[in-house]
Amino acid sequence: MGHLKLLALFIVCLLLLRQVGSSPLPKQNSVQRRLRRMTPFWRGVSLRPIGASCRDDSECITRLCRKRRCSLNGTQE
Repeated sequence: MGHLKLLALFIVCLLLLRQVGSSPLPKQNSVQRRLRRMTPFWRGVSLRPIGASCRDDSECITRLCRKRRCSLNGTQE
């Protein structure tokens, strides 16, 4: 009976090792950006001042991101 339990444990260990050694899923070519979902409070707290680096208009306190910087005016500088 002890040998049967040992054999079962060995098989379970082999199955777990096989799962660990499996290759990861291939990366998809298209990059999907997840939109940020923040409450209005956190949106207001996290807005960046003029001159700070930004990726889009929603990150700046002035809502104007120009040349990756928060801008005061809407013209392209």
